[in-house]
Amino acid sequence: MSFKCGIVGLPNVGKSTLFNALTNSSKAQAANFPFCTIDPNVGMVPVPDKRLTELSKISKSKKTINTTISFVDIAGLVKGASKGEGLGNKFLSHIREVDAVIHMIRCFDSDDIQNVNPNVDPIRDLEIIETEMLLADLESIQKRLEKNNKKNIDEEQLNILETALDCINNDKNISLLKTQFNNKLLNQTGLLSIKPKIYVCNVDEQSVQTGNNYTKDFFNKYGEENSLIISADIENQINELQTEEKRNYMDMIGLKDTGLTLLIQKGYKILELDTYFTSGPEETRAWTIKKNCTAPKAAGEIHTDFEKGFIRAETISYEDFIANDGWANSKLNGKMRLEGKDYIVKDGDILNFRFNT
Repeated sequence: MSFKCGIVGLPNVGKSTLFNALTNSSKAQAANFPFCTIDPNVGMVPVPDKRLTELSKISKSKKTINTTISFVDIAGLVKGASKGEGLGNKFLSHIREVDAVIHMIRCFDSDDIQNVNPNVDPIRDLEIIETEMLLADLESIQKRLEKNNKKNIDEEQLNILETALDCINNDKNISLLKTQFNNKLLNQTGLLSIKPKIYVCNVDEQSVQTGNNYTKDFFNKYGEENSLIISADIENQINELQTEEKRNYMDMIGLKDTGLTLLIQKGYKILELDTYFTSGPEETRAWTIKKNCTAPKAAGEIHTDFEKGFIRAETISYEDFIANDGWANSKLNGKMRLEGKDYIVKDGDILNFRFNT
């Protein structure tokens, strides 16, 4: 499975610049005026994973295949979007299609880059976006709960929508739904406000290591767990360099990881994802699964026939595979296990599936 992250924010906060940096492209137009992005740009990128390289070396694989992540650069939103202002409804419909929302927030001063608001205020800017998403959800819920439509909704979905409506009408945090209903049911509602969120504070080069007053105010209110400090301009500069030059430049400015790596780490965490591997002479490949995924479900990521005909999974942990130099010695030294249908796949497992055709 590949997951999709939508980059949202007010106009001119650096969404398209970040998208181009993350996807190593110039697909998204980055210009100094609102709504230069109209149709969403989509870029699929390989997920960096050092473990994949090590496994491929040991297995002497002909091919090495990363799992992927998609980024979607969505048009800038303005106050009133839920009522059609700017590119309103079009913008909001694009958010419904993503698994997680990356909120891009302006945390830099610039006389050269237009600001749709009179001053820089990341907290206000985020509240504008989240309010518009909440208003869009309210309209959607009210339509679905109208008498003619209500009869077509099953009881579980009805319960979620009525609870969501109560939260919005009574100024309760709509995230409370996540404690009352499972994610699968919640995802079926298409509600924007309950999608997992990552907050990206876009700063200037001088603030990329320690942040600035804008990021401090933002973290004081929203915390750091789902927040990142990134300079979209710096990410673009890094992508223009060769591998060795990238490392030297990052060391010089004090960056340990690229924005792409940081975003993926946050994305995997909030979406509760793990990675397992298949590895052999032909190819070493990474596969993305949900946490607590059973072995048959993991096999289904490769092919539905693997899940249907699942017998068992030959399983080696990443650490054991490396320590024993591959499949043969891992088996010889008793580090390979045969796991059945109830086995919960662990992050980093190397698997070989046995199945009936």
